[in-house]
Amino acid sequence: MHLAYPAVLSALLFCTGLYGVLARRNAILVLMSVELMLNAVNLNLVAFDVWLSRAAEETLHSGQALTLFTIAIAAAEIGIGLAIVLAVHRNRGTADIDKLRDTAEGHETDTPETEPGTEKAEATA
Repeated sequence: MHLAYPAVLSALLFCTGLYGVLARRNAILVLMSVELMLNAVNLNLVAFDVWLSRAAEETLHSGQALTLFTIAIAAAEIGIGLAIVLAVHRNRGTADIDKLRDTAEGHETDTPETEPGTEKAEATA
């Protein structure tokens, strides 16, 4: 098989994952898109490893070994990511990324804040 086929498939998968990361608002769908991008990279690693092993006399299969490490890191990332998304969903009631930008502060900033000196001026008037 020619190298162009898995390379084009990998590019399409990566572009689909990139679109999912940039366009989605749900945190779980963003995590799935990141996984799709990692799988595209894994496909590239294995395809280039097979292509380069035909030219080399000694086959170390380093691309396949690196793919195994990438799969392990992706599994850990999705486990921790889903745990964080579930914890935030329990606290906030939503997994919408646009609504979660103030998670560390613990309050919504959709309402305009008053300046520090305006409460006393309104109370005396």
